[in-house]
Amino acid sequence: MGRTLPSANQVFQMEEQSYARFRQTLRRADHHALDELFNFAHFHTAEVSYAAYAFPMEYYLLSMVLEEHKQVQALRDQVTALRAVVEQRRQTREG
Repeated sequence: MGRTLPSANQVFQMEEQSYARFRQTLRRADHHALDELFNFAHFHTAEVSYAAYAFPMEYYLLSMVLEEHKQVQALRDQVTALRAVVEQRRQTREG
């Protein structure tokens, strides 16, 4: 007896393949960025498999945004830490 529904990984692969023509029309520099976004979504296929919803691509898009947000937050934290170091050095020179 086979599965009646494709697995989350199969759905993800089908969704990714459906964007192949879109990817081809992008500038070459954007290919890597789009591939990276799909890689981010791939990190969350297990979570998507637990979500019973008719449009799994929405979960994949949310996964992409989630991973991007985590990277942005990490960069913000780094900038804050660097600003603190710069300010500390500035105070040391002036003090």
